[in-house]
Amino acid sequence: MSGPRSRGFYLLSAFFALFVLFLYGPILTIGILSFQGPQGGLTFPMRGVSLHWFRDLFQEQAVGDIWGSFRRSFALGFMVMVTTVVVSILAGLAFRRRFAGATLLFYLAIASLVIPSILVSLGVGLIFNQLGLPVHWASSGFGSQLTWTLPFGLLIMFAVLNRFDKTYEEAARDQGATAWQTFAHVLLPMIAPSLLGVALFGFTLSYDEFARTLLTAGSYNTLPLEIFGMTTNVTTPVIFALGTLTTVFSLAVIGLFFLAVWLMSRRRRKATVGSS
Repeated sequence: MSGPRSRGFYLLSAFFALFVLFLYGPILTIGILSFQGPQGGLTFPMRGVSLHWFRDLFQEQAVGDIWGSFRRSFALGFMVMVTTVVVSILAGLAFRRRFAGATLLFYLAIASLVIPSILVSLGVGLIFNQLGLPVHWASSGFGSQLTWTLPFGLLIMFAVLNRFDKTYEEAARDQGATAWQTFAHVLLPMIAPSLLGVALFGFTLSYDEFARTLLTAGSYNTLPLEIFGMTTNVTTPVIFALGTLTTVFSLAVIGLFFLAVWLMSRRRRKATVGSS
């Protein structure tokens, strides 16, 4: 039997509970206030409980372009996700082979993580202006967000491929597999869960990115920019309803990726049992 818990245990438990409340308290508050009645405001106490402000979201809005900005953010997130996955795996494969300047190139790729995001946004916007190219969310916004997502993807793939057992690839080549067959039928299926992690990083980091899109989105806002604009001219809980829906959407995307990883792991275990 375990003895009585010490005072330190309760202090640490209380500290952890406060930490969790600090992290999720604002989200919970916004979620609660989004269910205000038609006469509700932006603060407590609540004036009734209803779905009024969620229904209001799907009606024509007097301010902003909520659904247009959502479509742009979704499209941009998908573009960034695909590019991040492809570039990360290709870079990971390249860095498996030692070449001159690999260390310098690695640090240059990671350097954008420590540069203030607003400076990256300003720099990308200035480059596009100097080159005479249009500043648009699908071009300059896409480029500035890649400076944020690619380093995370590279770090994940470097860690995964550095720990990958090369004997699997050697065994495939011994059986007569070509380099492409080894990649497609041996390496890729084994690192697929990690690729899903890279994809999740790419999409979620792009979907809610504000600073690196602020000066590169051009005339059309992404969803984070639209929500920021709404904070200056929307005085009803409709903004809370939007925040709740976007949070639910983000959690649904994360859950979908976790489900995909679980299904792939389950399929792999069945294949291993069947072959043994």
